[in-house]
Amino acid sequence: MPKNEKALLYSTNSDFKGTIEYIEGNHEVVDFHDNSSVRIWCNMEAVGYKPHWHEALEILLPVENYYEVVIHDETVRINPGEIFVIPPGCLHEIKNPPAGGTRFIYLFDMTVLKQMKGFAGLQPALISPIHATKSSYPRIFDEAYNTLIRMRNLYFYGGAYSELAVYSLFMSFLILFGENHDTDEKLFSNTKPHKQQQYVKEFNRLLEYINDNYMQPITLEDAAESIGFSKYYFSRLFKQYTDYTFCDYLTLRRIRAAKELLSDPEYSIMDIAMNTGFSSISTFNRVFKDSEGCTPSAFRAKRSVHV
Repeated sequence: MPKNEKALLYSTNSDFKGTIEYIEGNHEVVDFHDNSSVRIWCNMEAVGYKPHWHEALEILLPVENYYEVVIHDETVRINPGEIFVIPPGCLHEIKNPPAGGTRFIYLFDMTVLKQMKGFAGLQPALISPIHATKSSYPRIFDEAYNTLIRMRNLYFYGGAYSELAVYSLFMSFLILFGENHDTDEKLFSNTKPHKQQQYVKEFNRLLEYINDNYMQPITLEDAAESIGFSKYYFSRLFKQYTDYTFCDYLTLRRIRAAKELLSDPEYSIMDIAMNTGFSSISTFNRVFKDSEGCTPSAFRAKRSVHV
């Protein structure tokens, strides 16, 4: 480990060596401290984290020894010098290696960012976990890694505007992966570059529309027609762009909105079903349970402990 890394590890204030603050069932509520939207800490504890999820986006940056993350029934080993990004709402378990180790953990509140125009266009790149290495992301890895190091140094040693600077760098970090996704030559195979750029713009515009109108009935045919494609051609390109079918992507957006509304006791389960685009409460209950492993009522009961 470089000397400057070791100096940082042993000079960080113990307040930043965080553990999971609140867990009920498998839901973690992140304590950002003092209405912050960023939390970074050095973790050297020889413990793992049982299966859990949270609304925050999480980034793991091992420094000494590997770490293993179990996610979507797959175990991924992250080695020092690699990056692992866990999207919000993604159930995961972190296993500490027998010999212990050290990692930096980054957590970001996405509330403000999700409201910004253009954010929906980042979803195809961020909808699934990212295991970034020099070989898997050769075009952007060095810049992404150095951006994380700059964030960390600003967080621990920055001045009055350090959190703003960190969040600005976080946005740049996300845009790196968004642009890497949009310019991947494998994205729309056998498509000329200018056509690929056109398709990216059209699909990003469509994702913005879905983001703003998921509570309305949106059909595959309507979506295809809105960007001038046949539904068959559209279905194939949409799957290439997002790695989801159109229906699955729309359902995912509705479930995410429902999870946010379930934290507000003023909304009934029926209200939430209707306000997030589901045709009936029975459909909502079934789809939600398939996605989250519990009914909306059970999800609310777990969440309400922390409100």
